[in-house]
Amino acid sequence: MKTIDDYERAIYYVMWGDFDPLMLLMCRTKDDVLAKRIQIFLHRYYYSPNNEEVLESHDNLLNYIDHAMQQTNDFTIQI
Repeated sequence: MKTIDDYERAIYYVMWGDFDPLMLLMCRTKDDVLAKRIQIFLHRYYYSPNNEEVLESHDNLLNYIDHAMQQTNDFTIQI
């Protein structure tokens, strides 16, 4: 079951640049897409010389989290 807590934690860690707990969240979350987006972002953040790629992966991660939180909220309202 997906919980909104994973998404809230991911937003907090990304916005405050706390990437060690973000990596742990990547390993522990049951949302495979969230884990993959975190992996891409962290890899580009640490290894990409191109800042545009880093910003793109950052935006993609935040957009996915926003989308997933909306879907989770809609699901819980319908129950």
